[in-house]
Amino acid sequence: MAWTELTRRQHARAGGKYASDLTDPEWALIAPFMPAPKTTGRPRTTSLRDVFDAILYMATTGCQWRMLPNDFP
Repeated sequence: MAWTELTRRQHARAGGKYASDLTDPEWALIAPFMPAPKTTGRPRTTSLRDVFDAILYMATTGCQWRMLPNDFP
């Protein structure tokens, strides 16, 4: 299927730092499946959305985990 102006607008990825970042509607679908914070132990300091974005960046670009940009957790 060739890109048309309609499909380009539907699949546009504006707003994120990287093309692989999740949009808000995509995160709304995935967030209920993420584990809730534990009531004991250290509190969670890293956003699970940021971790998921880092995993998607790694899967999209094929880079190693240690080669991720510094703005990922």
